[in-house]
Amino acid sequence: MADRITALEILLEGKNWTPAESSLIVLVGDDPFLTRQVLALIRDALCPDEADRDWAWREFSGAEELDPRDVFDEAATVPLFAGATRAAVVREADAFVSAARERLEEIVQASRGKRGVVILAVKSFPATTRLAKAAAKSGLVIETAVPPKADLARWLRAWAKSEHGVELAAATAQRLLERLGSSLGQVDQAVQRLAAAIDPEAKKKTVPPEWIDDIVASPQERTAWGMFDAAATGSTTSAVAHLAELLEAGENPIGIGAQMASVLRRLSTAARLLALPPDAGRPPGIEAALREAGVAAWPKAMAEAKKALAHLGPQRARRLPIWLFELDRSLKGEASRGLRARLALERFFCKMSGSAGLSTPAARPRGTHP
Repeated sequence: MADRITALEILLEGKNWTPAESSLIVLVGDDPFLTRQVLALIRDALCPDEADRDWAWREFSGAEELDPRDVFDEAATVPLFAGATRAAVVREADAFVSAARERLEEIVQASRGKRGVVILAVKSFPATTRLAKAAAKSGLVIETAVPPKADLARWLRAWAKSEHGVELAAATAQRLLERLGSSLGQVDQAVQRLAAAIDPEAKKKTVPPEWIDDIVASPQERTAWGMFDAAATGSTTSAVAHLAELLEAGENPIGIGAQMASVLRRLSTAARLLALPPDAGRPPGIEAALREAGVAAWPKAMAEAKKALAHLGPQRARRLPIWLFELDRSLKGEASRGLRARLALERFFCKMSGSAGLSTPAARPRGTHP
């Protein structure tokens, strides 16, 4: 059979996709949303009649003590009258694969006939193993992780239209991913909330980018975004106030730093692009550089990014990755909790604001403590 296919491709086909007939299907990846959605499509294809699913679709947990014989017996049982295909599904099946590798190698090379199918959901499935090579040739291997180079904004627009019946402007999809990252379960829930907010009688169900901050975000998320914007534009007092709210609400300082890094690295990339010589690919202007760096193109996002870049200036903007690395190392080391973590984040805000003296230990009087 062909090489691995991706869950992103399968989901866009939806009900039009059917799994090729094989004795073994392997779902490889760590995105629970993609795994759940693909399993639902496979179940609908193998057991189209819901009445058959109680006996034809059996799930096992690989995290529990599991006898491989129970799984294989379930898949091998031939139904007498019903037309559904039996499926034995093992979730978290990495340990199961190690324990039953030889039997799985036999199964994947055998014709399915009237027997059922074994479906494995694993985190990793090295392509160099004998089982993986056999599965690539005679089985079906599906990637349920988000590919590093996937155009998620494009995929999200197609998914929102096919699954939820709403049109996302390109800037809306970008903004949504910028705010929520590549956690597709959260992104899908956000699209559902946006779809519910559209007037049912509207002829064209288009979601503008400005809805993202107003409808999608929880109060806590809005506080975090406000903190990032305030810190990047030099409003240190406001950023510190937002930080206090987040920490009091139980947010992890390392998580706050990681979220902030995803936003600020775009500004640093834009600054580096603008520092290139004219004949080395320098963008024609600030807006072009920000777009190339991944900043959403809708007016509010672009205006915020321009303001932040103007405040930071080229030198400090280019130093952001170094400061972020130092912050991350500090939060995972000596400043991992409590007041030390808060102080590390506040010092980072002060670096961005241009406040002097807070990042230069040599300037402190001898005998004093930070």
